[in-house]
Amino acid sequence: MKLEVCVDSVESSIAAAKGGAERIELCSALSEDGITPSVGLIDIVRRCVDIDVFVIIRPRGGSFVYSEPELEVMRSDISAAKTRGVNGVVLGLLNEDGTIDRPHTTELIELARPMEVTFHRAFDASQNLSDALEDVIACGADRLLTAGGPSDAMNNLDSLAALQAQAAGRIRIMAGGGIRIGNVREIALRTGIAEMHTSLNSKGQDSGFDGGGGPDTVRDAGYYVVKQSDVEAFRSALREISVRS
Repeated sequence: MKLEVCVDSVESSIAAAKGGAERIELCSALSEDGITPSVGLIDIVRRCVDIDVFVIIRPRGGSFVYSEPELEVMRSDISAAKTRGVNGVVLGLLNEDGTIDRPHTTELIELARPMEVTFHRAFDASQNLSDALEDVIACGADRLLTAGGPSDAMNNLDSLAALQAQAAGRIRIMAGGGIRIGNVREIALRTGIAEMHTSLNSKGQDSGFDGGGGPDTVRDAGYYVVKQSDVEAFRSALREISVRS
């Protein structure tokens, strides 16, 4: 069983690596479900951890239908990631009708080589998951991150199992979406999926200057972090699944 942890800081990246994750998905603005991080963040994270670093390529929040200027930003961000020694990128593009944007996805995947490419949960917004899977495979992606449709993975176990069977080794399926220690065993055993994606975010406390807003501002100025102990516990749960299954 492989573990990918979604992170948006150096602190969380180090915690994920020390806790036993095989890979991190590096983002900024997790409140927007992740957008492309700065080159500074990429550089320092790459310097601080030895595990695989995958960078999300997403120029903004919102839909996964992109204009030509936004595509140009994505091309530039992929090229920047490639020069910084990351192992892969994470992306997803749709057409306005909810199908996979095959021409632009194929172009960006080819640009990203030799890095690996994961197609992210834009997939779950597609109109027909079976057709969308064939499109993602045809585009050349190495991995698909999916909850098996809208909502969380636990609500889509049959769909995830069907996607895993349909993939038939042509692409790696990674389950993501509300996956925690309490449900990961059922998800793995019900679907046959051996890669798990989770955020494991906890609320941290910012002890810095409050900006003049007073005590309430300080109290509310928290940020989200990944704790090494949480990653270790999740890793232990995955190890138990591997042994028992």
